[in-house]
Amino acid sequence: MHVSRLGELLVKNSIITKEQLTKALEEQKESGGQQRLGSILIKNGLITEPDLTSFLSKQYGFPSINLADYDVDASVIKIIPVDIAQKYQIVPVNRSGSTLIIAMCDPSNIFAIDDIKFMTGYNVEVVIASESAIRGGIDKFYDQSASLADVMNDLELDDLEVIGEEEDVDVSSLERATEDAPVVKLVNLILTDAIKKKASDIHVEPYERSFRVRYRIDGILYEVMKPPMKLKNAITSRIKIMAELDIAERRLPQDGRIKIKLGGGKDMDFRVSVLPTLFGEKIVMRLLDKSNLQLDMTKLGYEPDALAHFQKEIHKPFGMVLVTGPTGSGKTVSLYSALSELNKVSENISTAEDPVEFNFAGINQVQMHEDIGLNFAAALRAFLRQDPDIIMIGEIRDFETAEIGVKAALTGHLVLSTLHTNDAPSTINRLLNMGIEPFLVASAVNLITAQRLARRVCSDCKVVEEIPVQALIDAGASANEAQEFVCYKGAGCPKCNGSGYKGRVGFYQVMPMLEEIRELILNGANTAEIKRESMRLGIKTMRQSGLTKLKEGVTSFEEVLRVTVADD
Repeated sequence: MHVSRLGELLVKNSIITKEQLTKALEEQKESGGQQRLGSILIKNGLITEPDLTSFLSKQYGFPSINLADYDVDASVIKIIPVDIAQKYQIVPVNRSGSTLIIAMCDPSNIFAIDDIKFMTGYNVEVVIASESAIRGGIDKFYDQSASLADVMNDLELDDLEVIGEEEDVDVSSLERATEDAPVVKLVNLILTDAIKKKASDIHVEPYERSFRVRYRIDGILYEVMKPPMKLKNAITSRIKIMAELDIAERRLPQDGRIKIKLGGGKDMDFRVSVLPTLFGEKIVMRLLDKSNLQLDMTKLGYEPDALAHFQKEIHKPFGMVLVTGPTGSGKTVSLYSALSELNKVSENISTAEDPVEFNFAGINQVQMHEDIGLNFAAALRAFLRQDPDIIMIGEIRDFETAEIGVKAALTGHLVLSTLHTNDAPSTINRLLNMGIEPFLVASAVNLITAQRLARRVCSDCKVVEEIPVQALIDAGASANEAQEFVCYKGAGCPKCNGSGYKGRVGFYQVMPMLEEIRELILNGANTAEIKRESMRLGIKTMRQSGLTKLKEGVTSFEEVLRVTVADD
């Protein structure tokens, strides 16, 4: 928008003040003109997007539309190239004879209108849509990656050289098959589509008579395509070549990494794991998007009391803080969030990880290599000769690692690590079973946090869900509390792909090593006794944390039951 024109109109109509306009223009200048004035005003809460669209519609006499309701014909979209649509933030909506109707968020941009008239030869009529709807429309209608149907139609299967299941693999013929354009296109589609759908993992799985691709979105696996069986080896080999793995080795597991560049100078990493199965190699790719990595501990879902305990313990100069939970429960993000908060010039931080998922400036990260003897225990010993302040161990898997970690925690170092246990109290028994003495566990451990990830109810299609009071009581809510619950679920909409969920939130059980718990450990108490005592001391269990999120309308009753178990 010609900034002064929109600004003047909004000030003239007393929608914003001159001071607010000046401040917004300064912010626009700081962004190098990248942000539109309208989006800055919306972001700062000075006007809502529907109000701005309605205001522009009245001022310029153009009708406003909800672009999300339109399904534009492909022949109309082709009239305006994608680069022009992005440059002027417009979407062609319809064509009638010699007239082209375009949706735009900036009706004052007469240069754009003249340019489109000249370029297309059509008379141009303008309708107004919100900026976010225009961006969504460009993404939707100008899909840069081919659709699965298009790719499948392009596949001339007979032209591909298919490699048999024999042991002696002709590597050169495999390489030729992987360079075939349709195979390259299909693999690129699998990767880019996963990014668009915000998947966390891609599973490429061969079976006896079928071959499928699944995405894990918000913790749940969905089947997205079934490529032809004939392409199984070509697709697998293409992914292995991209990850710089040995395509001739099909009997051993392999690990690698794929790095791809996206628009806007953004990089995306895929951590690739290849596993030989009965009918071929299964590939799992974990998407590592640093730009989406949430390191603000206040936004991860910790309850205020639990967060206060966690932050207090990680700021102690020594001791051990353990994060526990199954694979994919967000342990790494919790540890990275803690390290991000502790990452200061005055601290020497070293981490031993397998694998290093994200790299951070100011933190010395070491990748484990079991095959050459660089395991967690070896790395930990080396760290202790490196004048450390804070040490992070990716996972405590054995007695040796646990013993060195405990000793480091008792000799003036802060040690952060993870374990695979079901809840915080059972972590104590896990350490004891590894062979660590009870008095060492009681002295060294500052805090244990257990966590799970549950899906968030989609905010765009959230509706009230009636849950029987008795069901809430059975789940662990008190009788009084159960009467006050207002539960929500997602009805399903295009924004959440009809699932009713979008994004995830953590359930946390944060157990500081209070004096009463230390006493129980020294007296040889079992997991159930430690859990009962922690609950008596007011420490929330995972189920209670889930019920709190349910009460706040963040998640659904179904998710609380799926992710947590009832307290005994």
